[in-house]
Amino acid sequence: MKVTVQMLVERIKLEVIYGDEELLQKEITTSDISRPGLEMTGYFDYYSPERIQLVGMKEWSYLTQMTSHNRYSVLRAMFKKETPAIIVARDLAIPYEMLNAAKKEGIAILQSHIPTSRLSGEMSWYLDSCLAERTTVHGVLMDIYGMGVLIQGDSGIGKSETALELVKRGHRMVADDRVDVFAKDEETLWGEPAEILRHLLEIRGVGIIDIMSLYGASAVKDSSQVQLSIYLENYEKGKIFDRLGNGNEEIELAEVKIPRIRIPVTTGRNVSVVIEAAAMNYRAKQMGYDATQTFQDRLTDLINRNEEEND
Repeated sequence: MKVTVQMLVERIKLEVIYGDEELLQKEITTSDISRPGLEMTGYFDYYSPERIQLVGMKEWSYLTQMTSHNRYSVLRAMFKKETPAIIVARDLAIPYEMLNAAKKEGIAILQSHIPTSRLSGEMSWYLDSCLAERTTVHGVLMDIYGMGVLIQGDSGIGKSETALELVKRGHRMVADDRVDVFAKDEETLWGEPAEILRHLLEIRGVGIIDIMSLYGASAVKDSSQVQLSIYLENYEKGKIFDRLGNGNEEIELAEVKIPRIRIPVTTGRNVSVVIEAAAMNYRAKQMGYDATQTFQDRLTDLINRNEEEND
């Protein structure tokens, strides 16, 4: 996904101090953000000019202690054509030498009232999400009780119809048919719809419907963490399915592993209610309550009591 300085300005609500339309269309190629403290002392051995340069209170204080000539010299050395933008946090005053250097090299200067650490975190989160490598998977991504559930299965098994039923039950749809997933970090998987399919759901025999138009803004979500995979498959006699819920099947997407639950589909079975229960049961396990373990403990206790009575 291409990210421009203008997109960052709109998302983080930055003020443009200097920059025309051309400079604001400059592409941001990395999510790494630099706070150029060492560079202001003249050390440029490992300087990365392709990064956004963030000036906070420490950097600003050091700059203000320099003479005007030294300040302009170090800023000219920092500002390169490939630098996307310079961002000054905390509404700190922009030195005129910074403005002159930016004009000379053609770099936008942006400003924010947000504290430096918080601003850096917000920008990193946004850039990591946008610039992460996407993997496309077939399925439906739903937000069920605040948890991202990826519903997969063979073509024609009823994934979209199940998603529609879940929407009617008050849950939110993130993506239908094509889900773009990416690793937010080593343990967190995130999913979003392809732009052309955003808010759209295909129902065989009906066609494409707009979930947002039919059910309102509360029925859709632009993106969601993917925490659980549900795989729908046709029920076949003799096929073994997990009945106690102690299976440990996983699926790996974008190098992140998430648990997978296989649910058999038969005529008359309310799959959406089963998926709801599976999501709630998974959340209960995450919170420390395992119904399967409770059953096994009760069974063991019953067996022990019977053995004691027989003795």
